[in-house]
Amino acid sequence: MSTNLSCFFLLTVLLQSGALHAEAEPAITIIIDDMGYQEEQGVAALELKGAVTYAFLPHTPYAAKLAEKAHGLGKEVMLHLPMDAYEGNALGPGALTLHMTETQFKQTLSDNLDAVPHVSGLNNHMGSLLTQHPGAMGWMMKALIEERPGLYFVDSRTTHHTVAQQIALEYSVPNTRRDVFLDNAASEDAIEGQFMLLLELARQKGSAVGIGHPYPQTIQVLQRLLNSLESENIRLISASAMIELQQRRNSWQEPSSPLLKVAKSSKQ
Repeated sequence: MSTNLSCFFLLTVLLQSGALHAEAEPAITIIIDDMGYQEEQGVAALELKGAVTYAFLPHTPYAAKLAEKAHGLGKEVMLHLPMDAYEGNALGPGALTLHMTETQFKQTLSDNLDAVPHVSGLNNHMGSLLTQHPGAMGWMMKALIEERPGLYFVDSRTTHHTVAQQIALEYSVPNTRRDVFLDNAASEDAIEGQFMLLLELARQKGSAVGIGHPYPQTIQVLQRLLNSLESENIRLISASAMIELQQRRNSWQEPSSPLLKVAKSSKQ
């Protein structure tokens, strides 16, 4: 059997087995930021169904307790890392700032990671200033690769001028980016509209990442709308699963293996 026929047969088997069908379905990730300050709201957020991911602010009163609870429920835990913002907002404990030395920067990052148990990755809290600076982002990505290998980074994109994801790519840190903020306007109608935008982007691109907060309105909307995902043929997956999915899809779109190149060509 020729190589072309062998690859066509392999592709046919995969399609018939459903192995590629799940990959083709649109997928979303929902990250709930700002966990750790409010216990009651945090517990309510953790009760959301499905593979919702939770990002905890370091050194906050309930971060460690709620992160342990999240892990016990099979939820993915992230560090929500405070970073310098243009507006001069109060960043809270554990903030990374532009005036830090490299030693201070990396020690603060390490302390923050230690403060939240079961961390799989991190994203930026605020950071409209710091995420624009390649040097600071380089320190962070280098520290992750050398001291915390396996952790991923999600660029919250609090500024259009962010270079954080670009630097993550340069350092080979697993990464993705936020597509939609769900609750910048904290009304149920506005949140529902942003959720629908998230689904539409997932249909268009194959995947999309939304970020929300443990606001009562956000929890109420998600409690209602997450139940509709199955009928919409859209999957809810964790942040780490999203990164793996996007990496596989990118590899499929630009295959380096001769076998995959032939299989891809057979679809055209």
